[in-house]
Amino acid sequence: MTSPMLGTAEIDRELARRTAESTTVGSTLLELDRHPGIALVRRYPPEGETARRWAPVEKALGELWDDLARVRAILTEAETVRGRGRIDDRARARLTELLRGRPHEIARIPVPLAQRGLTGPSETVVTVGIADCLERMHAAFAFVAPFAEEVAAVDRQVLDALAPLQQRVERADGALAAATEPLAALLRRAGTDPLGFAPGEIDSALASLTELIDTETTRNAEFLAVATDLPAAVEVLRARLADLADAQRAADDTAARAERKVDTGPIPPGGASASALLAELATLSGEPIRSTVEHLLALRARAEDAAGATARRTELAQGLLDRRAELRGRLAAYRAKASRLGVAEERDVLAADRIASGLLTRTPCDLAAVTRAVADYRSIIGEKAGRTA
Repeated sequence: MTSPMLGTAEIDRELARRTAESTTVGSTLLELDRHPGIALVRRYPPEGETARRWAPVEKALGELWDDLARVRAILTEAETVRGRGRIDDRARARLTELLRGRPHEIARIPVPLAQRGLTGPSETVVTVGIADCLERMHAAFAFVAPFAEEVAAVDRQVLDALAPLQQRVERADGALAAATEPLAALLRRAGTDPLGFAPGEIDSALASLTELIDTETTRNAEFLAVATDLPAAVEVLRARLADLADAQRAADDTAARAERKVDTGPIPPGGASASALLAELATLSGEPIRSTVEHLLALRARAEDAAGATARRTELAQGLLDRRAELRGRLAAYRAKASRLGVAEERDVLAADRIASGLLTRTPCDLAAVTRAVADYRSIIGEKAGRTA
């Protein structure tokens, strides 16, 4: 024993302090043991990153309880030795050892024969005391508690976000079945590997799931609307396809003019033919059964895609024509400027004018070449005038 022998009053104070401390530690460990994060990894066998991190945490959690049991065993013996009356020196020595020393054996480690010599001990006895146990428990608690909090935080984040989405799916009575498996998959992953999510991955998954549910909700509402009044839905789509047919004819005319006047590759088509969609619409049954309603909705979606493709076809073709007209206007404006500056008849200016004009009058014309020629014409006017035109 290396600690000075404690007096009776010191023993009583130390025993009371350590007893109160062990009671507090026991309550804290019980709270930790029941923590939602710990409960989750015990309820659902962890996988992936969570399993990797849980292995040492689980070991540390077990050691926390082992050390608390050692502290309590030492305190129980100390209470027995202390008794209720006066204590002699022998009892004080033992109490000092129990409260300040290392009285509790935790392991016996064999000493290899070559290391212990002829008369050396065959094993090393490892002992600990109250202070050793509490020190190790503080370190273990600081390791276990953050893990539990991190697991619980991810679980709360996912559950809180999924609760309203799950209610929407359940209230839809099967209409949002497409969202069932993605929702369950996210719940399973949050339950078995909450620490395996990359930064931002949960938010991304929730956003995708919300978008899917919104899309399916809209689709279901459209389905019900069509099923309720199929003839009206057919007429609305027929009118939409008639408009699409007009837009596709106009787009074809614009594209034809652009391909004739401008040197360009084939302009992308305007999607599914409106006439083909109209012919397909005419084959629909008049009964609002599921297959008919779904067919009409598919036709509606194809019509919307075709309308978008037609608009892009028109925009591209018209843009080429507008660019050609713009270059023609810029060339005319630079001619007027050259005349105003008195350089229009200069040989270099006339040559640049003829090149730009020639390129513009070609059919189809090369817009890139015309753009360069008009820019050269502008530059030469500036040089001849002695300033930037």
